[in-house]
Amino acid sequence: MIGSGDAVSQIPVPPRLGAVVDVAPVPGSDRLIWLTLSEDGTVSRWDVASGDHETLAATEVPEEDHETFGDFELRRHLHASHDGMFAAVVNDFGRYGEVVDLQTGDWTLELDNHGDNEETVPFSLEFAQSRGRCVVIHRTGWNRLDVSDAQTGALLTNRSIPAPEHDLDYFHGALYMSPDGKRILDDGWVWHPAGIPVVWDFYPWVEGNVWESEDGPSRLDVCDRGDAWNHGMTWIDSARVAVVGISDVYDDVPSGARIFDTSRAVQSEPRSPLAVELLAFEGPAGRLFSDGTHLFSSGDTDLSIWDPAEGKLLGTVPDFSPTHYHPGARQFLRLDDGVVRLWTA
Repeated sequence: MIGSGDAVSQIPVPPRLGAVVDVAPVPGSDRLIWLTLSEDGTVSRWDVASGDHETLAATEVPEEDHETFGDFELRRHLHASHDGMFAAVVNDFGRYGEVVDLQTGDWTLELDNHGDNEETVPFSLEFAQSRGRCVVIHRTGWNRLDVSDAQTGALLTNRSIPAPEHDLDYFHGALYMSPDGKRILDDGWVWHPAGIPVVWDFYPWVEGNVWESEDGPSRLDVCDRGDAWNHGMTWIDSARVAVVGISDVYDDVPSGARIFDTSRAVQSEPRSPLAVELLAFEGPAGRLFSDGTHLFSSGDTDLSIWDPAEGKLLGTVPDFSPTHYHPGARQFLRLDDGVVRLWTA
């Protein structure tokens, strides 16, 4: 079985990186390059293979202290741009964050999602590319996302709110950019409350229709997740997405996977249309990742590997529950008490 005999390695975090609270892969590199965020707010670059590391910038994201929805944790989250030239540090399940230019160390954009049920979702943020420049998608209101130039902080999706004809009943959640950089997957919810992940096209939004994320022609509901959101989902390729949970109503932590083709839609009342569901199968749970062919499920104890076309278990990596995936290096990582555990697919 795939993965069953492959060893998980352990590497101590270099002491000069400090107490690391989060990491982020530099996805455009095929080397084992990760950004790290230390407890004191320092952002560094770490080449895990060579051991080389350097300090790049410091963060001053405001501290927040409030209760969160369910069992989710108010915590710092580090994001990296595709080329590793920019980073963002945000408070998941909070209001604030910052974007930094790692070439200069200067913070270019202060982020504020202006609250309103911010305790129910991770801070919506994703890096992307538009017209050769790095841009950042970020939540600026409970039902509004914007795109800004990562280097200058300039707003690229200026539009007047309120605009009743574009009202959106949607609390934006975690964002996932498709592997080809053309579409956005949003793990948000609608009142009262129901998890409804949605997708829409990125380029028409940032280069033409500033209302694309509200009601543009490319916007499509993926499915109804019942009373659950903030659980595993991932792009498999430029069209298919995988979502944890094979039922619309959950009594406990959801499990099983549903696979959807977001390039096709089917009419569904009262919400319409929905993406075409291709397959649902028991087994996957926790965080989901994909290399474009396989579906990886990081559960409570093991990493399992699945064929998303047939729902077949292909293998497991026992006693390893990674929290991060580096798509360029095909490397999974878990950070535990000053040590990273690594497995390469």
